[in-house]
Parts: sequence; C-alpha cells; structure tokens
Amino acid sequence: MNKIVKYIIIGVLVLGALWAAAFFIKSNSKSAIVYETKTPFISNIEKKTVATGKVVPEDEVEIKPQITGIIDKIFLKEGADVKAGDLIAVIKVVPNEQSLNQAQGRVRNAEIALKNTTIEYERNKKLYERGVISNQDFNNLQLQYDQAVQELDNSKADYRIIRIGSAGGSSSANTDIRATVTGTILEIPVEEGVQVIQSNNFNDGTTIATIADLGKMIFEGKVDEGEVAKLELGMPLKISLGAIEDKELDAELRFIAPKGIEETGAVQFKIEGDVQVPDDFMIRAGYSANASLVLEKKDSVMVIPEALLQFDKETDEPYVEIETGEQKFERKDIETGISDGVNVEIVSGLSMEDKVKEWNKTEPIKKGEEEEDENEEDTE
Repeated sequence: MNKIVKYIIIGVLVLGALWAAAFFIKSNSKSAIVYETKTPFISNIEKKTVATGKVVPEDEVEIKPQITGIIDKIFLKEGADVKAGDLIAVIKVVPNEQSLNQAQGRVRNAEIALKNTTIEYERNKKLYERGVISNQDFNNLQLQYDQAVQELDNSKADYRIIRIGSAGGSSSANTDIRATVTGTILEIPVEEGVQVIQSNNFNDGTTIATIADLGKMIFEGKVDEGEVAKLELGMPLKISLGAIEDKELDAELRFIAPKGIEETGAVQFKIEGDVQVPDDFMIRAGYSANASLVLEKKDSVMVIPEALLQFDKETDEPYVEIETGEQKFERKDIETGISDGVNVEIVSGLSMEDKVKEWNKTEPIKKGEEEEDENEEDTE
C-alpha cells in the first residue's frame, strides 16, 4: 500500500513538472514572423525638389518727393488701386529762412537793376528816335533792358519756389505727390505731419508710398548646390502658397543665380520664376511659398517600393531578398535609378516575376501581451 501511494506521488510530481515546463515554453516562445512579398510593377517616376521662398511683385516703385517739406494731407490708404497721375498726398513747404532771405535779396537787386536800366533805356530811346545815337548802340541798350526784365522774372520765380514750392503760384507741380505707375499701394510708411526730404544726388529721399502691380508676381526662392546643376531656364514650377490651401499656381523658371550664398554651412542659390496669376485670384505681396521642380522624369519603368531596399553594411550597395520557396529567401544585388521618395527605379537585377521580401516587417503584439505590458506600466 505504501508503494502505491509512493508511485502516485511520484507520478503527480512528474506530471506537474511536465505541465510547468510546457507552460514555461509556451509563455516564453514567440511565433515566427511570416514575411509578405511584393512584385515589381511598371510606373512613371519623378524626382522632385522643393524650393522655399516667397511670392513678391515683379516691380515695386517707390514714390519720393521732389521738394523738402511736411506731409500736409494723405488722400489714399494702403491697398488702394491707383492709376498713373492719381494724387496720393500733398506736402506743405517749410522754407529755409536763409534761402528765403537770399531769394528776397535777389528780387530787390533785380528790381533796382531794372529800374536803372529802364531810365537809361528811355533816355537813349528818345535820342535814337532823333538820330543822335547809332542803331548799334541802341540795340545794346535794348539787350541790357531785356536781360534786366528776365532777371527780375527769374528771381521772383525762385522766390516763389522756395516760399510755396511752385514757380507758377500754384503748388501742384512739386508739392503734390502723385502715382507714377498703375498698380496697388503696398505701403505708405509716413503719416501726416512727418517731415520728408527730397530726392537728390546725395540722398535717396523719403519714400512716400510703394506701388506695385499685383498681377505680375514672381517667386523668389533658394535651392541647394547639389540640385542647382540640374535646373534649366524655362522649367515649369508648381507654386504652393502657405496662406492658401489646395491652390497651386503655374510658374516658369526665369533666373538662376550665378553665385551661391552660404547659409548654416550649406551653399544656396537664388532662383526666380514668373508666376501665372489668374484674373479672378489675388495674391498679396510677401506670401510664403514652396516651388516644386521636376529634376528628372521617366515614364513606364520597373519600380518597387523604396522600403524594400536593403544596403550592404560594408559596400553600402543596395540589394533585396527574393523568395525561393515557402518563407525562404536569398539575397540579390540590384542596380537602382531615380527615386521619388516612395518608389525607386530598378535598372537591373530583378524581373517582373520576382517576389521581393518585406524585410522590415515586425510581428504584431498579441492582445494578452498588450494587456500584460499595460499592467506592468501601471505597476511602475
């Protein structure tokens, strides 16, 4: 009887040990990953680059005064459409006291000179009519008299220009600030009461307004030196505006800078493109924009997803693994062409029938393991 109990106890222990071993193996074992495959396919592929920049008017005209003074009145606001000749602002002249005094003195001197010349002219005119003096002497006196009259007119005109800004008694000539081109007022950087300086050889002068035609816009951006050699004038661009979603504008590359500029360790080259603006669409100056350029394009070539590529650790050459049997794969070196970041061209090494391994696939986490991981996180 004791032997039977002993055998029973031994059997129970053995069964318990087997059950514990089986449970341990099952709980710690992971099922093998089943790799899926994909076959090459025919597609069009484009290699693109994106240039960041902004959209600006092709020409911006700065309106500057022809006389120094103070802004008396501004008639238009920023954003207003103007035509050449439209009045924008009026300047009130504040004459320089010294210049004004000199002009007044010149007028007095001209009046004195004319008075003296007139007396001499009238006296000799009577003598000429009597035949006392010659024709040549009288002509010389006539010339002096005419010059004195002209000098008085000139001195009075200069005095009026200094005092009121116009020689004709009206200030419309110099003190009226008018648009010189047709377009939109982008900016009026001055206010009423601000003193402005005229444009001359030594000073650019104060800008009263900036005008541009918003129907003629260009894209200004920069591209990396590694891509600028692939650009050609006349290439089509697709312009995406940061401020306007789901809207692309066509453009044409018109300028590539001959000299690069180093920025943050990389050499960048400036590019410009003529933007085609629809008549019913308005673009504000300075919109940030991206220009998409097609550097290279191939039609109807064999491609595979770029994620299928693997690279040799020593040579850095690309290769893939193709299926030779049920979940059996072998390495195959390939030659690639251009890539669009999603698909890559296969130049050689693969056929359309090859099944390429998705090598970077991971095993999905089971529901029980997810719950166990969550419980461990909560415990921590």
